[in-house]
Amino acid sequence: MYSSNLIGFILAVFSGAFIGSSFIIKKKGLQRAGLNGTPASVGGYGYLLQPLWWIGMITMIVGEIANFVAYIYAPAVLVTPLGALSIIVSAVLAHFMLGEKLQKMGMLGCLLCIVGSTEIVLHAPQERALNSVLEIWLLAVQPAFLLYTASAIAVAFFLILYCAPRYGQTNIFIYIGICSIIGSLTVMSVKAIGIAIKLTLDGANQFVYFQTWIFTMVAISCIVTSLNYLNMALDTFNTAVVSPIYYALFTSFTILASAIMFKDYSGQSISSIASELCGFITVLSGTTVLHSTRVPDSPANTDVYSPLSPKVSWYIQGNGESWKQKDEDGPPLNLITVIQQDHFK
Repeated sequence: MYSSNLIGFILAVFSGAFIGSSFIIKKKGLQRAGLNGTPASVGGYGYLLQPLWWIGMITMIVGEIANFVAYIYAPAVLVTPLGALSIIVSAVLAHFMLGEKLQKMGMLGCLLCIVGSTEIVLHAPQERALNSVLEIWLLAVQPAFLLYTASAIAVAFFLILYCAPRYGQTNIFIYIGICSIIGSLTVMSVKAIGIAIKLTLDGANQFVYFQTWIFTMVAISCIVTSLNYLNMALDTFNTAVVSPIYYALFTSFTILASAIMFKDYSGQSISSIASELCGFITVLSGTTVLHSTRVPDSPANTDVYSPLSPKVSWYIQGNGESWKQKDEDGPPLNLITVIQQDHFK
């Protein structure tokens, strides 16, 4: 059992390295697409014609495949927190490739992520043995998880239909919240599909059950939705801000969903659960420190009616004559002095 956890750990580390790199590569592609057309942050899809964005997408797919396989061998409470590695990788690469400076406190944040992840790995629960997709389906239709699923979908629709059009460009938690909530359902579906594939390869075909195809359709729908809003978040806000917040929210919702559906903590001692929670809090602290040391991108100008020509400002001098100045010119040095002198004459 512990050997399967080790396999899951190795795959999760590999996944984190690739996914962290994909953030930076995709960001570069989004930046290039924004220079030649409508940015993704306002609904543009020009990035689909950018080879660099597709390289980042392929890198993310490789990482997600490794993550997919990791969920087969290890519980979500072990695999998901190891995504902190992607934060470290993206922060370091953003420092060198995007000019988003990583300060000393940011390095401390990376160290806290590593320490917290190690604590979680050392006290991770054993994976529950599942012998059929039908067993997973029974876990998915239990009242507690159905209540979580209904709540997650309702909140996601509220964010998509009401909050995103109004506050998406100014509030980073809107787009990332959508990705994280939908992402937790994605992980549950992906884990079910992974177990189905593993059992099928062992000789017990699980694709004869309609439940397997329901999990597949849910996973595809959630992945497409999450990727769309993740692209919008990346194109709107600083990468080093998006990554840790996305990690913190996604991990929190995924651990909650996994604990409800698979009862990961059932049978664990209180000390082990407390150690895992401390490790998770340490990781969240690291992401918070890393986030606090980053300078977010300047908000995009949303005034579509702004003039294309340089602005002209008019000033009234003390002698009653008008004097005009373009924006790029320096301010009139003696304007205030002239006015004051004329006032007291």
